[in-house]
Amino acid sequence: MIYVVFVEPESAGNIGFLARAMKNFGFSNLVLINPGKIENETYYYAMHARDVINECEIYNSLDEFTCKEGIDFMVGTTGVAGGSYNIQRIAVTPEQLSDSININGKLALVFGREGNGLSNYEIGLCDLIVSIPTHESYPIMNISHAASIVFYELFKKIKNYPVEDLAEASLIEKESLISSMDEIINKLDYPIHKSKNASIVFRRLLGRSFISAREAHTLKGTLRRITKRLK
Repeated sequence: MIYVVFVEPESAGNIGFLARAMKNFGFSNLVLINPGKIENETYYYAMHARDVINECEIYNSLDEFTCKEGIDFMVGTTGVAGGSYNIQRIAVTPEQLSDSININGKLALVFGREGNGLSNYEIGLCDLIVSIPTHESYPIMNISHAASIVFYELFKKIKNYPVEDLAEASLIEKESLISSMDEIINKLDYPIHKSKNASIVFRRLLGRSFISAREAHTLKGTLRRITKRLK
């Protein structure tokens, strides 16, 4: 079970945005720590995630929540990673988080206040810290945006993506496409240097692009039909 914990939210709207992001990625257990009043604005921004708001749990402190729920693993978030100078705030990226944790048991994802984030004490309660690399000109993200990135990475792991439709074409499948294209090019009576350039361009296009196994299969069939017509 995964809990999404929002510590002392300062904006009623951000609670709604967070609930909406949670529902986008299949999360439903929202915990609010010492929140202000939940207002109409919260439900307005939650849109179709109003049920997440209605079923949320409220605690006075992060300590109270962890003791009551018996959390197995707690992940804190910070926009100010510590680097080598602050051991407590050394952080992983959302992708590294997804790769390294076991989602079995009770997992809490803890997001801090919009203005000050999590305190050092609250960070110290966490088993792992995650931070999202951002541009130096504006490094701090809105909570719902940051949460969406973390949710997305965990969602991929939970749902075991990539699915079959998104599986990348293998090297053998790509080479087969190149061979089929070369066969077509050789039937076009191009000068040798133009045939060679056309083959290089097609190979490089495949090399730079992501092409799924299904797309490769479809394209292979199309090239095969072109070859038959040329014959």
